[in-house]
Amino acid sequence: ITGISQLILLAGKRNKQIKIAQANVVLNEYQFFDLLRTLKYTLRTDFYNIYYLQQSAKAYGDEIKALNQIVSAFEQQKGKGYIAEKEVIRIKALLYNFTNEYNDLKNQIYDRQSELRQILQIKPYSYINPLPDNDVINNLDPLKFQLNTLLDTAYSRRTDLLIARQNTSITQLNLNYQKALAVPDVTASISYDQQGSFVHNLSMAGFAIDLPFFNRNQGNIKAAKSGIDAAIATQKSVEGSVEENVFRALQKALDQDKLLKSIDPKFSKDFERLMKEILINYQKRNISILEFLDFYDSYKQNILQLNAIQFNRISAFEAINFFTANNFFN
Repeated sequence: ITGISQLILLAGKRNKQIKIAQANVVLNEYQFFDLLRTLKYTLRTDFYNIYYLQQSAKAYGDEIKALNQIVSAFEQQKGKGYIAEKEVIRIKALLYNFTNEYNDLKNQIYDRQSELRQILQIKPYSYINPLPDNDVINNLDPLKFQLNTLLDTAYSRRTDLLIARQNTSITQLNLNYQKALAVPDVTASISYDQQGSFVHNLSMAGFAIDLPFFNRNQGNIKAAKSGIDAAIATQKSVEGSVEENVFRALQKALDQDKLLKSIDPKFSKDFERLMKEILINYQKRNISILEFLDFYDSYKQNILQLNAIQFNRISAFEAINFFTANNFFN
């Protein structure tokens, strides 16, 4: 006996499988681009974070050098009655405090450097020295960004939203496929028997079909319907976050830009110049140690705050790029 059989899929099962496979390909592309979006945001944020941390660390390094010179001069005068021991101790305490905070800053820089190297896939011993275009940064104006334009861009380009929409589409396609599976398939067959039957050279043809009395795929259909509900809920949640994310990013950019512009551009340089004069006057004993320590602490806080404000401002602009999935700021 020889024969062949062929399974015939009904209810468009093959086409439905192809559509699901194609939709999953698109989903994988969206997931890849969403990963790139996140990595790009991390890379650019770390870039600016390192830069402003370096500016703070540089100021610390200069002041530590100056304090070391004072301590060395005091050590040479120790026992001569010119400098009180308690004054030397307080200067050393200030020096040690600055050194400790300086090391904390360097560790923050090294942590960001490590993250940046991993993103860029470069050797561990490489050191990245950021050189941002300060003219471009200073000329950034959040008032140029219209909220409606940002929102429209986000709704059309945000890859996490595209992923949520695609998942909803896939769950609908899966429901259609599960319903199709409830329709039994047909098996067509033909056979030939030369000697094994009561009729010589017997040719036969037939069709077979399952009767779906007990198995109508109802369990998988219910699961697919639940999957659609979950996907729709997730999509609505992502859509709801888009407007809030974009609005908050723009609000932060406006606030941080306003804060930075409220600071006199000459203030930092004037403070630095005055700091040098305070150091000289203290060495000449024209001011007391309390005045010196108070001014030093104020100078340190000013440096940290100014760099933090500048970093927070540029981070707000980066957040606009991230939450709109577009380069409004390059």
